[in-house]
Amino acid sequence: MRLLSTIVASLGLASAASVAKTVNYSGWKVYRINVGDATAKVSDVVSSLALATWKGKVATSKVVDVMVPPSQIEQFEQLSEDLDTELMHDDLGASIAIETDFHVYAAGAAPNATWFNSYHSLADHVQYLKDLVTAYPNNAEVFVAGKTNEGRDITGIHIWGSGGKGSQKGVVWHGTVHAREWITTMVVEYAAYQLLSADTNNFKNKFDFYIIPVVNPDGFAYTQTTDRMWRKNRQSTPSTSCVGRDINRNWPNQWDQRGGASTSPCAEDYKGPSAGDGVETKVLKAHLDSVAAGKGVQMYLDFHSYSQLFMYPYGYTCSGVIPEAATYDKIAQGAVAAIKAVHGTTFQPGPICQTIYQVSGDSVDYAYQVAKAKYSITVELRDTGNNGFVLPPAQIKPSGEEMWAGLAYVLANI
Repeated sequence: MRLLSTIVASLGLASAASVAKTVNYSGWKVYRINVGDATAKVSDVVSSLALATWKGKVATSKVVDVMVPPSQIEQFEQLSEDLDTELMHDDLGASIAIETDFHVYAAGAAPNATWFNSYHSLADHVQYLKDLVTAYPNNAEVFVAGKTNEGRDITGIHIWGSGGKGSQKGVVWHGTVHAREWITTMVVEYAAYQLLSADTNNFKNKFDFYIIPVVNPDGFAYTQTTDRMWRKNRQSTPSTSCVGRDINRNWPNQWDQRGGASTSPCAEDYKGPSAGDGVETKVLKAHLDSVAAGKGVQMYLDFHSYSQLFMYPYGYTCSGVIPEAATYDKIAQGAVAAIKAVHGTTFQPGPICQTIYQVSGDSVDYAYQVAKAKYSITVELRDTGNNGFVLPPAQIKPSGEEMWAGLAYVLANI
């Protein structure tokens, strides 16, 4: 990884020992399995090889994307010979090397679009927010929502308009809940940059924006020093050596619904031992609640990748329908049309549970049901399976451009 020593130094909390244990994905392959009517066979292959999945639940999904280490490639190809498979990454390590070729960021530079030519270290993301505020001091300030499990700041940017800060209803945007979803960080920052540099619709005069590009700094840092594919936070769990909770299964609302999250501490979607016990969950909940207690939350949006989806409640149930379903569907349809008009990228709208899968203890249901956000939304950004989590840097700016168009449509119509 280029600039690795710089990244490690800037993270501060990363130890030399953690760097020495970096997971090497050289030679790993990533496959998409089109399940069809072969659910049992796919389940046998995935379980017998103990493969980590990027996307899809074997029992219920049409496709399952899996990582295969070099030692199991031959066996996987033999076992999956009768299955419909596609190769996503021929060498995951090589794809990661391209993605982690970070451009050097000069602290204090005037923010411009070149920021979106590459991915960046955690320290540079924090500095970028500070530089945005320096460039637009009358409309923005950096805030710290709280501390992570490992003591890092959860840093955001508050953007306001001519009425002064705190004068309008709140719009809250969260990125990088799942640590490996790097494109979400960049797209959230692209939206912040547009609000400050090119907001011709004066959205910041309508709403106060509370934007946190990296709500899971510990996990994000871990993806840059140790394991690029890490998803959860870095909080330990009593009586197990497995680390981390899925922050988006830990919110204290509709928590622990059967089928909506895993009860296993080793699982990627582990819900945690108790509702809302995640250190970062508590911070994010308290901040969202504070915005709700002020002028109220007009819009909450949680950014994820990948699958190209534009979704709304409910996540915890596939049978329940929100009273505002028709209004939400109209907004979602308009947003995906605006997104497609930019680069031709197609997003699918719909309720979370019916569109992707059941998710309990998630932030979107909490924002809708508890924080009373008028609009509570989640998106899954690019792509649909060519690159998955390791999206090439060349797609950062196009992703930001199309999603900003979708966001602009929503902000103009809520």
